[in-house]
Amino acid sequence: MRSPLHAPCSLRTRLVLIATVLATCAVLLCQTAGLTVLRSWLTDQVDGRLTGFRPPGRIYEDIADDGRLRIPRNDDILPSDYRVYFYGSDGRLMDDSLGRDDDRGPRLPDNVAQLALRDDALTTVAAATGDGSWRVIADSGPDRMRAVVALPLDTVDGATTKLLWFSAFLGVIVAAGVALLGNAAVRLGLRPLSRVEGTAQRITDGALDLRVPDTDPATEVGRLGQALNTMLDRLRTALHRTAASERQMRRFMADAGHELRTPLTAIQGFAELLHGDPRMPAERRAEAHALIAANADRMSRLVDDLFLLAKLGHAPGPHPEPVDLLSLAADSITTTAVRHPGRTITLEPLRTGSTDTSSQELDVVETIGDADQLAQVVTNLLTNACTHTPAPAHIHVRVGTLRTSPTTGGLDRPGRTSATPALPPGIPAAVIEVTDTGPGIAPEDAHHVFDRFYRATPADPAEPGSGLGLAIASAIAEAHQGRIELDTRPGTGCTFRLLLPAH
Repeated sequence: MRSPLHAPCSLRTRLVLIATVLATCAVLLCQTAGLTVLRSWLTDQVDGRLTGFRPPGRIYEDIADDGRLRIPRNDDILPSDYRVYFYGSDGRLMDDSLGRDDDRGPRLPDNVAQLALRDDALTTVAAATGDGSWRVIADSGPDRMRAVVALPLDTVDGATTKLLWFSAFLGVIVAAGVALLGNAAVRLGLRPLSRVEGTAQRITDGALDLRVPDTDPATEVGRLGQALNTMLDRLRTALHRTAASERQMRRFMADAGHELRTPLTAIQGFAELLHGDPRMPAERRAEAHALIAANADRMSRLVDDLFLLAKLGHAPGPHPEPVDLLSLAADSITTTAVRHPGRTITLEPLRTGSTDTSSQELDVVETIGDADQLAQVVTNLLTNACTHTPAPAHIHVRVGTLRTSPTTGGLDRPGRTSATPALPPGIPAAVIEVTDTGPGIAPEDAHHVFDRFYRATPADPAEPGSGLGLAIASAIAEAHQGRIELDTRPGTGCTFRLLLPAH
């Protein structure tokens, strides 16, 4: 567990601390540079005064005559705070010196041999008493005598000390000012980020319909807001898809259970009837056996359809081979005519803009796909037309090619329904149309015809469908990179159109 002393600081706190440290360092650096320049300039002023002063020559003569320094009576012999110290011919520091008579002065050695000063060389030495310092320069006289001229650095030290305290005071003021003003500026600058944070927290609490308000692409927070909004849109879409998929799965399981329960109940009932009445007449027994066989066949076909749907969703793509749609449509018409005798089913060329088909002829239309699966699609479309239209209605099967467009087919438009995405516009497509002259489908029903287990009211109640035929046909078409679509107008019939990539 992390100690509270080592808890991470917020972004606002880190920014204020960084700005404060940088500003304080900048002020201290500037003040240090100014302090260095000022001290150097003041020291140069003292050095200039020292190099321009030399002890009077007669002083050396007095020392050589009687070995002692004759101090003049007037105070004008040395200007300002000059001090002049002498080493005699014997190398010893003389007790007398020129300058003010006080205890102040530089710390000098008692013997000239210990004096590490060259002539005209400037250096700084500590004061004999106190904490001050002196600037000194050496000068050689006759007979191995030497003189040391000194000036105090009190003015230099005082000026630099005052500037140092002023710099420290200014640094504290700047640090406090930057901390206060920087905190306000950072809070103002991070206000959009705080709004993003608040919105994100509300979204986390469950308000998934909210959006981040700051989306100006010219700012970092705006770009972050755009990215968050995009992420939220994708998340909402994924959640809606997941919820829709879950609802669809629940409905599918309920419908599948209901569809399987009906034939199972019938089989169980007739089996119990046969078992409970061994003296049942032969005619009724044969009827019960026939009903059991019919319901078992219905349940078997239902299970086969469910297995085919699952296989289409997870199995590899269809085995590709050239398929002649004209021959496939003719075979499907023959198969449907046997199962539905008396129905009028015609095979015609596809209409390509002109309603007069007399000038058009049937021709071979090839595509690449699985012939068995495509035959099942056409058979399902024909069976669906025969089941949901009255007997007098005509069914027309048209085969041909077209270029996809909202008018011809393959793209979405009002009045057209499909469970598969639209094809690219303007591409050639091989087409099989199944058109009937029945009553058509209501718009509210047309949007569900490709759903699993959805059944419209059949024209013949004796032939109920499983509600899986069009779902299977749509899955097969999508596996072939094609599309099945429905064009309908109530009262004028339906047109189911299978579009596949032309070969």
